[in-house]
Amino acid sequence: MVMADRPEVRTAAAPVVAIDTLLLAQQLGAALARVPFRRPLRGGSGPLANLGASVTREVVRSFMGYCSSLPIAEFRSIEQLLDELCKVVMPPVVHARDVDHTITTIGGVPGILYVPRDAAPEGVVLYLHGGGYIGTSPTMYAFFTSRICARTRCAVFVADYRLAPEFPFPAGLVDAAHVMSAMVGAGVPPGRLFVAGDSGGGGLATSLVVAAPEDMHLVSPAGLVLFSPEVDLRLDEPSVTANAESDILPWNIPTASYLHGFDASSGYVSAVDADLSGFPPVAVSWGGDEMFRDPIRRFTRRLDVAGVPTHAHEVEGMFHVFQILMPWAEASRTIYDHVATFVARVMDDSPPLPDGVVDRLPGAPLPM
Repeated sequence: MVMADRPEVRTAAAPVVAIDTLLLAQQLGAALARVPFRRPLRGGSGPLANLGASVTREVVRSFMGYCSSLPIAEFRSIEQLLDELCKVVMPPVVHARDVDHTITTIGGVPGILYVPRDAAPEGVVLYLHGGGYIGTSPTMYAFFTSRICARTRCAVFVADYRLAPEFPFPAGLVDAAHVMSAMVGAGVPPGRLFVAGDSGGGGLATSLVVAAPEDMHLVSPAGLVLFSPEVDLRLDEPSVTANAESDILPWNIPTASYLHGFDASSGYVSAVDADLSGFPPVAVSWGGDEMFRDPIRRFTRRLDVAGVPTHAHEVEGMFHVFQILMPWAEASRTIYDHVATFVARVMDDSPPLPDGVVDRLPGAPLPM
């Protein structure tokens, strides 16, 4: 399911979507035309890798800037079109990794469940996709999340949680809590349950841990795996403006539709200032050239001060969620190795995953 498939969500008329798609293609063409003027061969890697980064930066920034300028109904229609395209393109990639996937529901929340094909899963990951709390879908993440499944040997459920502006905070957080509660109710040991996410999904993962003990009545997961997490929605640190030229994000990052009046400084949405003393081990990676660099740096320092085992990797010259957008890059492959090692070490002293527990996940009851 994508947001446009929900009955509460409005979409645009087909002729309008066709015009929007044509204009989007023109925007992307203009982005490619700008690449030669951006010194694309310069950077911290080889010329070919630098060129790939430059093309990715221009195209994704233009795509995000254009789509975020559309009215909500048109934005949802473009998102739906891309989701349908990914349903055609992604399955062969997933199967090539010896990973099976199923569209299912856990705890009342739809999503995609990935499992290793030739071996029993060793753990379970709840993955919360990025998109700034307003966009994308689990299908669009198939290339990346199937890789996480293959590398960690864990079952990975990519939750199709509700997005703003139709469903502002705390709707996505409630959905994530339902999935996590259902996983534990189905028999997943907390010592083999991970929460992962990127960008807004990474921020949502931290919100889940902040809210879990007191408000959600959830156990703490074994660990968090975060990719360029959005841990401070105040957006007031120097890198937010200093790195705007080098990042893929639009310079005017929208957060109001998600917060809907909620206090941006609250630890529930900005974990950088939350009480981090109860956090599980955290693996976090981000780019040195991304707008969220300074908040993530402060977040990792506070984790260290709180005594939380933290495995932090800042990659020089990289932009927001490079791990997902540039899977071919050496820096991304290094992060995949790091994540696989982190998950294995965290699970090392935990009892094994009970037989058949993953098969019971789709039937897990919705928590009361």
